[in-house]
Amino acid sequence: MKKLTCIVAVVLAIACLAGCTGNSEATVTTDGSTSMEKVIGYLSEAYMEENENVKVTYNPTGSGSGIQAVLEGRCDIGLSSRNLKSEEAENLNGTVVAIDGIAVIVNPENVVSDLTIEQIGAIYKGEITNWSEVGGADAPIVLIGREAASGTRDGFESITDTEDMCKYNQELTSTGDVVQSVASNPNAIGYASLASVKDTVKAISVEGVKISTETIQSGKYKIQRNFIFVTKKNSELSESAQAFFNFATSKEADEFIISAGAVPVKR
Repeated sequence: MKKLTCIVAVVLAIACLAGCTGNSEATVTTDGSTSMEKVIGYLSEAYMEENENVKVTYNPTGSGSGIQAVLEGRCDIGLSSRNLKSEEAENLNGTVVAIDGIAVIVNPENVVSDLTIEQIGAIYKGEITNWSEVGGADAPIVLIGREAASGTRDGFESITDTEDMCKYNQELTSTGDVVQSVASNPNAIGYASLASVKDTVKAISVEGVKISTETIQSGKYKIQRNFIFVTKKNSELSESAQAFFNFATSKEADEFIISAGAVPVKR
């Protein structure tokens, strides 16, 4: 009887241990681009809602740090808002998960409807200060932008080659504030993600190309950059990390990418 009791106890202990193991939470770690905060946030929340035993974490350290973290094995997936450099690509894979399309917006009363990237850069650097210099009214240009920590600002300035050179009249803490400020000032110019552009402002063409999901996906619209998942070559992800990667790069993720203000990859 004692022997039987011991056997039953052992079986119950094993069953209990197996049950606990089955319910344990798996963690997927991501690290990198601060510009990708909204995209990774929406994707993570959507995935965890459907996979209660998985936790996806995000460490906002910047693209370079995220890439380094993957190389050193400190995270599962790195996040980068720039393409991999040739030397980085020797040991890493970069998979485009979304595209950051940034609209240049003016007040609807403004007659200017098209600018080159060079003109946009010159405007924000204070080299062009009056709308008459680019075919508009004789009025001073009011420069609206985001605060220094903004990912949209980082993207805009890197693409227009204006890092640390913009002469902002206003630096605002949200895209909504930028849109509202431009909508209320006939002389203002600003920038915002495509999903944030409302009828209250006018998105101008850039080098003859209007911003749209199609022109961003085709690469014709120039003020854009890729949001990338970085993984190590010749190294398999954990089962949980691979499952999250597969979800984030599938058509199923498109609605969440759009909700985050980015553009899905054309599939």
